[in-house]
This record gives sequence, C-alpha cells and structure tokens, in this order.
Amino acid sequence: MPDCNQNQVPDTCDIVEGLDDDCDANGTLDRCDIFLNGVTDDNQNCTPDSCEYAVGDFGLDGAIGGDDLAFLLSLWGTDDAFADLSNDGVVDGPDIAMLLSSWGETPYASGNCAVLPWATTLTYAPDPAVVTNATLRSAIIATCFPWRVRDNSSQIEMLLVPPGTFNMGCSASNQYGCGSSENPVHQVTLTNAYYTGRYEVTQAQWQARMGSNPSYFQGYADSPSRPVEQVSWNTIQNFLSATGLRLPTEAEWEFAYRAGTTTAFHSMPGYPSGANDDNQIGIIAWHGTNSDSRTHVIGGMAANALGLHDLCGNVWEYVNDWDGLYLPAAQVNPTGPLSGTAVVMRGGCWSDAFYLRSSSHGGYSTNLPEYRVGFRVARTP
Repeated sequence: MPDCNQNQVPDTCDIVEGLDDDCDANGTLDRCDIFLNGVTDDNQNCTPDSCEYAVGDFGLDGAIGGDDLAFLLSLWGTDDAFADLSNDGVVDGPDIAMLLSSWGETPYASGNCAVLPWATTLTYAPDPAVVTNATLRSAIIATCFPWRVRDNSSQIEMLLVPPGTFNMGCSASNQYGCGSSENPVHQVTLTNAYYTGRYEVTQAQWQARMGSNPSYFQGYADSPSRPVEQVSWNTIQNFLSATGLRLPTEAEWEFAYRAGTTTAFHSMPGYPSGANDDNQIGIIAWHGTNSDSRTHVIGGMAANALGLHDLCGNVWEYVNDWDGLYLPAAQVNPTGPLSGTAVVMRGGCWSDAFYLRSSSHGGYSTNLPEYRVGFRVARTP
C-alpha cells in the first residue's frame, strides 16, 4: 500500500488518523507533495498553497476576510486564473459568491503540521543546504515533526534527529587509535526521534535562565555567544529542570555526531562521507592548534550533515550516561550503566586534538566545574 512519507503507516491510514491529508485529491499526501515533490507551501503549514488559494485565502493567513475580498475586486473583470475561483475564465460575481461562502476561518487554518507545545517552529521541512544527507532528510520528513524549532523556555535553537541504527564505538583516525573504552563496537538502534541543540549552550542562554555566569572565558565582547563552561553536571540539572530540557544520552550524542558517517570525523565541506585525516579537523573544530587556548563563538566551524555545529572542539559536552564499559551485544535505546562515579563527556575541547573523534569519550566528576566543559541540550518531542 502507498506510504509516500515512509512512516510505516499506509497513506490512507494517515488521512483517517489525521496525520496527513490530500487536499487537492491528486493521490499524493500533502506532506509528500510539499517535502518530496516541491509543491509550494510559503506559510509552512504543511498544506499546499494551491488548496488555500482555491477557497479564496489569497493571503495564506488561515482565514478569508477583507484583504482577500479586496484582492479579488482589484482583478474584477480580468481573466486572472489566480482569482478566478469558479474557473469560468473571468473574475466576476460567481467568484465573489464562492469567496463569501467560505468567509472566516478556512479548513486549513491550523494547517497540517505537528505542533510542539514547548517550541516555536522555525522551519518545518529540512533544508537540503543544511541537512546534506538525503537519507537523513527523508528520515526527518517521515517523523512528521518540524525540523528546526526554538525552545520557548530557553530560546535555544534545536534540530530534529531522526531514529536510526548505527555502529557505536571505535573509529580511529590516521593519527590516533582508539582507547580501550571505545570498544567493543556494537550496534545501537534509536527508535525515537529527538531534538538536540544546534549549538552548545551559550553564556547568554545560561545567564538568562540562571541569573549568573560561571564561565572562565567571560568578559570579552563576544563572550555571550561563546559556550558556557565551568558548570558541573550537577549544576546543569538545575538548568534542565528550569527549562524542561535534558542532556542527550551517549548513544544519541554519537549518532547525532556521526550523522550517517562511519569515520573518525563527521562530514565537512569536501568530505561528504566524513574523514579520517586529522589534518582536516580544523574545518569543523576549535582545538589545540587553532584555538589560541580559548573558547570561540558557537557555530564558527562547519556543521555536520544534520546541521549541528561544534560537536567536536570548543568545549567538552556532558551527556546523561554514567561512565562505564561497553557491552558487545546489540542494544536498543541504551542509557548507559545504572550507576557510577563519573559521567561521560564527549567531543573534546579547545585544548586538545585526540578527543575530537566520533567515538572518543571521557569521564568526569558530577560536581566539579571545569573551564573546558560545557553541554548541549536535547528533548523528546
């Protein structure tokens, strides 16, 4: 049975369950018309604009009113196909009658998009110039969730990471081998989509919520846009409680870093499949050679194939897992050991190069702040 949005549900069931529609009765779900076939949706409500125009909502604002009537009257007597709602070749009385019969809120007022009560949608469909991996774009579309949002409680921009399966663990670079803690390599399946910060949490975002700035690298003109650091894992829990956000699991973090690659370093300009060459790391990371021994403004380096920046370098990022040994068996939605003495941090920082690889990780105390360590947030839709 047809399943054009690849969500493992037949298209006819999507319509019955209110997950999608076919407003123009062309045999293709609206979402697929827009996301896959390039049908215009200027107001990003997941309904083809043509369906809204057809009932007289020329302003695409979800209601037929005076602005639409004025537009139609401005074309009175012409053969303008756009305003000719009756399709009789001229804009005249029947068109006004049709417009007035639909006066008020349209059937498409609320659109056909999933709405997140905790976030504002910035861009519903993934931008191919940002999410450069076509498989990931299709997987994002299949979730039916908006791709780029802003968390209302913290004003943090977040991107959707789709479900998927990958091999977690050792990916050596040309210069650095794997540590014992990166083995054994094991298959991990993440069954749920989740949002993660497009960037590391900044000093300004922390201060706006917590009322103070503990960072070592504060006081510079661009400090508000640098990542917050010198925050312990325990202190971060207060920020998370105040915002409703969470830390990613270690598996979620590595899956997001890799973004479909299997190499030591994620994709970058000139290396769409990732790279193992340590000489290329300066394209995506502030590290020991290029950082001038300090943090830098978020987003200054090239993103990965999901559009995420600074996953390596700048500051280490805490995740939610206790530090412990990997197991060889395949896992589904792993959350790490049940207890421990240290928590995992990922991605390396401005002072080193060894820990920038996709599989590198370290453990650190939950209650000691460190000026090389910050964090990135996550949230389940």
